[in-house]
Amino acid sequence: MAQSAMSVTPYWELTFDADGDVDGPERDRLLAEVTARGVHDLIVFAHGWNNDRSGATRLYSRFFAPIPDLAPAARIGYVGIVWPSMRFSDEPIPDFPRSVAADMPARPALDKDTRHALLETFPGRATVIDQLARLLDQHTGEEAELEEFGRLVRLLVEVVPPGPQVLFAADTLANGAPQSEPDMFSAPAATVCEEFARALAQLESPDGAADAQGFSLPNPWDGAHELLRQATYYAMKRRAGTVGERGLGRVVGQLASTAPDVRVHLVGHSFGGRLVSFALRGLPEGVHTVKSVTLLQGAFSHYAFAARLPHDTHAGGVLQGQQNRIDGPLVCCYSRFDSALGSIYPLASRMANDAQGVAEGLDVARMLGAKWGAMGHDGVQAVPGTRAYKLADALNSALPASGCVNIDAAGVVKKGGPPTGAHSDIVHRELAQVVLAAGRIG
Repeated sequence: MAQSAMSVTPYWELTFDADGDVDGPERDRLLAEVTARGVHDLIVFAHGWNNDRSGATRLYSRFFAPIPDLAPAARIGYVGIVWPSMRFSDEPIPDFPRSVAADMPARPALDKDTRHALLETFPGRATVIDQLARLLDQHTGEEAELEEFGRLVRLLVEVVPPGPQVLFAADTLANGAPQSEPDMFSAPAATVCEEFARALAQLESPDGAADAQGFSLPNPWDGAHELLRQATYYAMKRRAGTVGERGLGRVVGQLASTAPDVRVHLVGHSFGGRLVSFALRGLPEGVHTVKSVTLLQGAFSHYAFAARLPHDTHAGGVLQGQQNRIDGPLVCCYSRFDSALGSIYPLASRMANDAQGVAEGLDVARMLGAKWGAMGHDGVQAVPGTRAYKLADALNSALPASGCVNIDAAGVVKKGGPPTGAHSDIVHRELAQVVLAAGRIG
C-alpha cells in the first residue's frame, strides 16, 4: 500500500493484471483489515488511462482529500484500483501541473515516455513498438508506410486476443461478433488516418478558421498517431471489462462474505467507469453490498445500460439491467467540454463497430449525442426513468435512492485543450460531494 503518499486513511490498493487476476496478498489484507478498522462505507475508485501506480495513487489522493471534512462523522475506508492501462504522455493527468505537458513533442512523434508506457502495457512487443516509433519519426507521406503502420498497430493490440479478455469485448467488435475485427483495423489505414487527422483538426479549430485561412489539409500522420492512441484505448476498453467482471466483481463478492455490513461505493473515471460497471456483472448472486456507483467522464457507450437500443430495438446495451444490481443509484457525471468523448470517442467507436466502414466520411457534429456517443459526454441514454440534474441542484437536494441519475458537471469539468478537452478535469470538491450524496454517506 502506498500509505505515505495518501491523504486519507485507512487506504488499501488492489492490483489486477490484464486478465482480471488480483494480487492475492493485497486482497487478503483488505478482507482481513476492513472490519478491524471499523469501516462502515468503503469507497472503491478505478482510474482510467494512467500508466503507473504513482499516477493512479496521485489521482486517488487528490480526489479523496476533501472527503474527511465533508463527512467527518462517517467511518469511511478507501480503495484504489491499479490495473494495466496506460496514458499517452501528451495527455493531461488529473490535477497535474499543465506545464509538464507543455514540453511534450508535437504530433506525430512518439516520445520516450509513451514508448516506455507501450512497452509496459504490451510486454513482448518491443520490436513492433520500435517500428511504430520509427515510422512516426521518419514519415515520408507514402501511403505504403501508412499501411505498414496500420498493420503494426493491429499486431500490437491483438484485435482478437487469447485468453479471457475476448469474452469481454462484444461491444468493441464489429457487429459484436467474437472473431470479427473492427473497421479501424480492417479498412485501409490511409483512410482511417485521414479521418482521425480531420477530426483532430476540427477539435483544434472548431470554428473552421483553418479552412478559411487556406491552410493545407491535415497531415494524415497526425491521424496515424491518433490511430495508435485509439487502438491502445480499444485494448484498454477490453481490459477494463475483463478486470471489472473477473476481478473486482469477485473481490466485492468475497468482501460481502467476510464483512457483510460494509457498504461498498464504486467510483470510476474514464475506462475505470467501464471497469466498475462491469464489476456489477461479476457480483455473485445475492450480493447487495454495492450501495452506489458513480461514473466520472465514463468512456463507454451511453446506451450501455439500455434494454433496447434506439437504432436497433431487438438489441440492448452490453450492461443492460446491471444498474439493478446496485442497492442504490447509478450516478453518471458528464460534461459537454469533454472533447475526447464528444468527438474522438464516437469516431473510434464507429470505426470499431460500423459494418458500413469509415469511407463514407465523417461529420463529428452529427455524431454528438447520437449512436456512437459516450456516457461522459451526455449521460446515460435510453433508460426509462433516468433523472437529470445540474451539478448545483444535485448537491442541494437528495438524490434518488435507486435507478440511473445524470448530473451535468460542466460547471466544474471544463478545463483542458485538444485532443482530450476536459476529460481529466475531475479532481473537484463538488464531485467528491456527489460520491457521498450518491452513497448517502455522512
